Amino acid sequence: MSGTQHPPRRGSLRSRSASTASSLTLRQISGALPPETAWGLWASRRLIARIMATFGPSLAGTRVEPVDVRMADGRRVVGEWVRGPGVVEGERAIYYLHGSGFALCSPQTHRRLTAWLSRLTGLPVFCVDYRLAPEHRFPAAANDVRAGWDWLCTERGLHPDHIVMAGDSAGGHLAVDLLLQPEVPHPAGLVLFSPLIDLSFALARARESLRPDPAIRVADAARLVGLYCGRIDPGHPRLALDVANGRHLPRTLIQAGGAEMLLADARALDADIRAAGGYSELQVWPDQVHVFQALPRLSPEATPAMQQAAGFITESLRCNAVKVAG
Repeated sequence: MSGTQHPPRRGSLRSRSASTASSLTLRQISGALPPETAWGLWASRRLIARIMATFGPSLAGTRVEPVDVRMADGRRVVGEWVRGPGVVEGERAIYYLHGSGFALCSPQTHRRLTAWLSRLTGLPVFCVDYRLAPEHRFPAAANDVRAGWDWLCTERGLHPDHIVMAGDSAGGHLAVDLLLQPEVPHPAGLVLFSPLIDLSFALARARESLRPDPAIRVADAARLVGLYCGRIDPGHPRLALDVANGRHLPRTLIQAGGAEMLLADARALDADIRAAGGYSELQVWPDQVHVFQALPRLSPEATPAMQQAAGFITESLRCNAVKVAG
């Protein structure tokens, strides 16, 4: 990727301090909130929303357009268009899939991240508001993500080549699952922040034995994701994604924090994309927590990481335009 700058060799003092504070507070709190109970899930949702709002406030001048439509085939699409200052509707866009462990968060909690992407790229961002577990189990979220993509490419009139898909955490799993489906047209590129790929958490457990995640224990994360998977066989092909032997994914940028347990997932996904013959660029940002890009008040590294992501999006659209023209 032209213009790529490598992440620093060590995290900033502020981000390292934030990681230490998180291990002493958030990691303990997340372990004390049982997601299987109504009060525990409610408290977890409130906690994450407060963290996102405090350390990643919305950007001034951001315009938000709610979407709640029925497609011609009856499927419902809910979400929001987010446009940074000066960004107008055009022929290109970003399709964003927020993280949540399939049970937390929303387009509202991620509005700082989507607004920032919009401002940096000059593109409108559509963030789909997929249904959450445990009220809606597998494959509800995956179906909603597919409906959002189909709506953009058909009824909204955007060509897949003019869209870049992006997502974080569980949104990364939803993105890869969607793009592995044989009949789904690919976007120009894919950007993933701290993607969750291995829902068995075997990779994360191996990583945890080397360095505990400062935000959450593997066992607690697995309980949360279990709300979505329910009793479905964990080997189900829509859950246990076979990237190495599947379709070539679009050119992909993966960013992960060096302090998080999902670093193992990021490395495995990068290797599998390459094994399948695709292009992948992996950036590991030392000492950073899970989806640090959404927390610029905690991590100064969020700014250069987002600039790298925006550059990758712009270049992916440019490269695809050149390929089509050729």
